Amino acid sequence: MIDLIKVSKTYPPDVQALTDISLTILKGEIVYLTGMSGAGKTTLLRLISRMEKPSKGMVDVAGFDLAKLPQDKIHLLRRKIGMAHQDFKLLSDRTVSDNIAIAMEVLYTPRSTIERRVRDLLDLLDLSHKYATRTGELSRGEQQRVAIARAVANAPEIVLADEPTGNLDNETTARVMDLFHRLNRTGTTLLIATHDTTLYRAGKDRVIELRFGRLRPSEHTEAGVQVSDEKTSPPIIEEV
Repeated sequence: MIDLIKVSKTYPPDVQALTDISLTILKGEIVYLTGMSGAGKTTLLRLISRMEKPSKGMVDVAGFDLAKLPQDKIHLLRRKIGMAHQDFKLLSDRTVSDNIAIAMEVLYTPRSTIERRVRDLLDLLDLSHKYATRTGELSRGEQQRVAIARAVANAPEIVLADEPTGNLDNETTARVMDLFHRLNRTGTTLLIATHDTTLYRAGKDRVIELRFGRLRPSEHTEAGVQVSDEKTSPPIIEEV
C-alpha cells in the first residue's frame, strides 16, 4: 500500500529532513511512527500524501508512482488518503458538521449519506452536542477530533494521522483509537505518528522510529519486522 525506496528530503538551503528512507507498509497494517520532535515524522507523512516531493528516491502509494503523478491527477491519490494534520487545518468560520461534510461533498456523496456519517462520527467521538458549533469556538482537543472525523469520513484506503491524540485526555484518546481500529478492521491502512507510547506499548502492531531523519530499530517493534534503512473499502459507517 505504501512503498518508499531510498527516499531523502532536503529543504533549502541545506536542511536534511530525511535520509535514505526505505519502508514498506502492507494493506491493512497499523504502523506507528515515533521519534523526537524534528525527527522527520511530519515530513514523511507529507511525502506519502504528495504534499511534498522527495529530493531523491521513489514513493509509491496505493498504486501511484508519485514521481510520475501529474498535478491534475493528484486528486485521484487524495481520494484514497485521509490526512489528520497536527495543525488541524479546519475552516474556523464553518460549523463542525460543515467541516466533516466537505470531505464527502467534493465526491458528490448523497446528502442523506453525508448527514448519517457526520452524525455517526460525532457520536463516536463524543461531539454530537457540537454539531452546529463553529470550529473556531472549539477547544484544541475538540478541534483535533473534528479533524480526525473529517480525515476518515470517506472511509479512505489509507489514513495518515499526525499526533492524533496530542491534545486529548485518556478517555477521548480511547475513543479515537477505537475509531481507528474500526477502520482497520474494514481494511484501512493506518500510519500514525505519535509521541504517546501508550498507544502501542501493549499491542502487536509495528512500530518504526525516526532519529535525525533516518529509520532506526525500535524496542517496541515486533520481532522479525525490518525497519532499518534497507527496504524490506467498505465504508466505516457499516461497522459503526
